[in-house]
Amino acid sequence: MKKIQILGTGCPKCKKLAENAEIAAKEMGIEYEIEKITKIGDIMKFGVMITPALAVDGKVKIAGKVASPDDIKAMLS
Repeated sequence: MKKIQILGTGCPKCKKLAENAEIAAKEMGIEYEIEKITKIGDIMKFGVMITPALAVDGKVKIAGKVASPDDIKAMLS
């Protein structure tokens, strides 16, 4: 199972990134869990200084922009 983590305080871009991640995982047919990390201290533990960010299995894949579902599929494979 893939653990997809959305790092951000809940802004519209963070919500869009979460939506895109869910679309990507569903289209790939993989087992996944989405976790939203909203506390600044927890986000900083990932070394992320700009949100939104997306991490897969604890590794940051993108920060500071909203990735498309197709981009996220590449990060999940």
